[in-house]
Parts: sequence; structure tokens; C-alpha cells
Amino acid sequence: MSKRPRNDARWGDATKLVRGGVLRSPHGETAEALYLNSGFVYDNAEAAERRFTGEEEGYVYGRYGNPTVSMFEERLALLEGAESAYAVASGMAAVFGALACQLKAGDHIVSSKALFGSCYQIITGVLPRFGISYTLVDGTDLDQWRKAVRPETRAFFLETPSNPGLEIFDIKAVAEIAHAAGATVVVDNIFATPILQRPLALGADIIVYSGTKHMDGQGRVLGGAIVSSTKFKEDLLKPFLRHTGPSLSPFNAWVLLKGMETMKLRVEAQSASALAVARHLEGKAGIARVLYPHLDSHPQAAIARRQMTLGGTMVAFDMTGGKEAAFRLLNRLQVIDISNNLGDTKSLMTHPASTTHRNIGEEGRAMMGITPGMLRLSVGLEDLTDLLADLDQALA
Repeated sequence: MSKRPRNDARWGDATKLVRGGVLRSPHGETAEALYLNSGFVYDNAEAAERRFTGEEEGYVYGRYGNPTVSMFEERLALLEGAESAYAVASGMAAVFGALACQLKAGDHIVSSKALFGSCYQIITGVLPRFGISYTLVDGTDLDQWRKAVRPETRAFFLETPSNPGLEIFDIKAVAEIAHAAGATVVVDNIFATPILQRPLALGADIIVYSGTKHMDGQGRVLGGAIVSSTKFKEDLLKPFLRHTGPSLSPFNAWVLLKGMETMKLRVEAQSASALAVARHLEGKAGIARVLYPHLDSHPQAAIARRQMTLGGTMVAFDMTGGKEAAFRLLNRLQVIDISNNLGDTKSLMTHPASTTHRNIGEEGRAMMGITPGMLRLSVGLEDLTDLLADLDQALA
């Protein structure tokens, strides 16, 4: 009897998330096996040599690869319709690895200024230490992307939706500008997830993820991934990451695999609740504005609807009373937890100015549109009526 294919591009997303990349051992286990080992043995010295030269397929060391980690990589690549994926220890390892592996002293990167705090630090603080210059632009202004290009520009970086202000950038248009300049496009797709947005189909070259968020979705483990072409992975990414060592734990990969099985169900349900929450908050006393990609009031709603099948699980809003009002609301919450994580089954809220974006300073926050009264809400899987009631009593 012929063996079923491990991957089939014709499968629907739900099937890919449950069965993609499955590699069963001779024991025929139902769930993916957890290979919790650091090294591998060989039948003889000649076999070991062939593994290291690449003449023989197989694993050589945990930092280079692991069967459980490979299953996670294959599942994600299949879902994205990509040639390959590379798993790493965290989302920030993915961001740094995707950029550092392709840039060198003298190169230049153009980035949207709306960034997660640690991404901002990498682009404006870490990479410049190695002679890599940068230009930050208003990602919604295509002319700024064009004008920022230099002869030495090698990469564009953007988050869409951005963290925490949920700005939306036109991936297709930005990619055309980058490719005309000979630059690669790296998209942080964490907020949208591969369920709602496919940057590769819009012209991006590389996608970075924090598996800690929606892929796990239950607040358990750290993890990250870089989705790209096989050439980028083999020529640039793999040599850099193998020798710098941000490898993903097999246990964490196993948890992410199990989380991915329900990711589509979770993200779609959370997105429906997030839209309802955003609509509920609009016009409430004490709230200056509500930001959600699929609200009619969102400045880039048309682009969001074109790029994203749903509006996502995140809502941002500004309290008119500034930090004092934001803290007062946070401290009155009874169902929603105060936490800087996101994409979880539990609804979580944070105050970016004092947490995730504290280290970029007041000037940096003002540049990104992060006000003292801004709150970021990650909508979970609780009953919608309970979430709305909790927000109402906290706003009262």
C-alpha cells in the first residue's frame, strides 16, 4: 500500500494545519513525535562523513535540525504556500536573523516607523553597530518609501498591521518599489497571522513570525519562524543561524505544532469578537478613537480589506484622559488580564507607552502615534458578552 503524502498543496488550510509535515516513526504514532534529543548517532564513520558533506540526508546535531522542528517548519511552509521555513527560538530571533543574514557593513535598510519596540531597537540600535544604516518612513506614504531608497539599499522592513497602532501598509505597492531598487521585502506578519494575510502572494520575499503568539495561542512557549524561498534559506539564512545558534527547542516546536492544529478556528473566532469589541467601543465616553483594520473609520480600511480576510484579533484605542485614565481602566478589569503578550485564548490588555514601547522614549512613541492614553487589547475566546460587560464596567 502506498504511503500518504506528508504534504499536499491542494489541501485546505484546516487540513494543512492538522496534517502538514507529519513524519511518523516506525511506531506509527497518531500525534507528532517529540524528539527530545540534542545529538544523533551514525552506523559508521563513513555515514557520519556523508551526513556532514550533505551526500546523505539526515540529522547531525540539534542546533542544525531536529525531526520535530522540521515538522513545524514544513507545516508552516505548506500553509504559506512557501518553498521553505526556518524555525528559531523566538519572534525577535526571526526578525534579527532575517535581516542580519542578508545585510553587511555599508548596506542600508528602509523601514516603516511604526514598529514593535524590540524591532525598533534592532533597526535603530543593533544593526547600526555593524555599519548598517537605516531610514524610517511613514509606511502609509508610498512616496516616502521611494525617496528613502539609496544605491546601497538592500532591504525593506514593515509590520502590517503594526504594533500597537494597527497601521496598514500596502504590501504589493511597497514590494514593487523595493524590487525596482533591487531590495528584498521582509514583512512582520505576526498580527495578521498566516490565516488572515499571505504576504508572499502580495510580493513579499520573507515573512517573520513569533510563534509565541497565535501559533501557540495559549501562553506556553517561545518560538519564531522565517518563511522564505529555498535559495534565501540555503544561501543566507541557514549558514547564519546554524552558527549563531538561535535554535528552537524540540519541545517548543511540538507545542507549536499542536497549537497550529486549532489556529484557524481560534483566529477566526477571535477576529469576529475583536470586530464586535471595536464597534462597541466606538463612540464610548472617554475614548478618543478606536483603531481596528476592518472598521470603516480606520484610515487604511480599504487596504486592510484587500489584504486581510478578517480584521485580526487586536484592537487599539486612546483614552481621552491619558495615562491616568488608561491605568484606571486597566486596574478595574475583572475578566481581561493585564499582560503584554498577545494572540492568546485569554483576552489581554497592555499600556504600550509604559511596557512594550517604554524603551524607545517619548520622541520615538510620538513618531509612532503612541499616546499616553493608548491601550492595546488582544481579544481572546471568552464569551463576547462577558468581554463587553467587563469593558463597560471598567469604563464606567
